[in-house]
Amino acid sequence: QVQLVESGGGLVQAGGSLRLSCAVSGRTFSTYTMGWFRQAPGKEREFVAAIAWTGGSTYYADSVKARFTISRSTARNTLYLQMNGLQPEDTGVYYCAMRTSWLVGTSQNEYGHWGHGTQVTVSS
Repeated sequence: QVQLVESGGGLVQAGGSLRLSCAVSGRTFSTYTMGWFRQAPGKEREFVAAIAWTGGSTYYADSVKARFTISRSTARNTLYLQMNGLQPEDTGVYYCAMRTSWLVGTSQNEYGHWGHGTQVTVSS
């Protein structure tokens, strides 16, 4: 069983920064990718960023490109999302997820393991 635990969310003013973490534990796989998704109130969950755990290839949604950076520490089994230049439209619950494939996916349906999420609120 895979456990994903997010942390680092909070309240920040527009233009501010936050760094989210996702601790990965339990069963691991030889190849997998990790992703961040978010869900704003009243909206569907959307893709934010993803990274191949081996190799580190990354992919971003256009809305966060150049502002957010996804990374991972293989030694600490931890996924990160550095968020700079936050805007009110970035508000939502942020989830980390694991896909048991070396291919980087952008659809939530491609990810089989999820954390419980961490709230990010950006005030204007």
